[in-house]
Amino acid sequence: SKAEMAKKALLVIDMLNDFIKEDGALYCGKACRDIVAGVSEKISQFHREKSPVIFIMDSHSPQDREFNLFPRHCVKGSYGAQLISELKVEKDAFLVTKTSFDGMFNTNLEKILKQKKIEEVYLSGVCTSICIMETASSLAKHNYRIFIFKDSVADFDQEAHNFALKRMSSLYGAKII
Repeated sequence: SKAEMAKKALLVIDMLNDFIKEDGALYCGKACRDIVAGVSEKISQFHREKSPVIFIMDSHSPQDREFNLFPRHCVKGSYGAQLISELKVEKDAFLVTKTSFDGMFNTNLEKILKQKKIEEVYLSGVCTSICIMETASSLAKHNYRIFIFKDSVADFDQEAHNFALKRMSSLYGAKII
């Protein structure tokens, strides 16, 4: 069936030292540490299926205006901006850096998705109510089918996490799986 043939990709959003490590500049808490194994599993699964894995990574200039809202984090080239060591980056994975909450805004994400003829995008990572939701919003505007692994997304705010899942489902047609 066409559903089985749909080309899919996994987005791994902001699984970076500054968010996931307890000593990170913007540590997002235990809920975010708890998804590491699930995210790692999804990476292996997509790799086995020969479906693209795309790491989307916050990367800010030292003067980024986002630091008016949040503590300074994920400064380009810093330890905090690096992927956590628990996740395996296969040589065919894509690394996309972003400067905003939205993984599609001013990045090459859409180019990669088009080039790989992706129809279904599966989301994992942090934070559900910020970068996951903002990226899902852009994906929806570009008519991608969106799936969210509920065991592989997390937020420092459980209420915001629940709201974001509900909103992505009702507004963007995201399937929470």
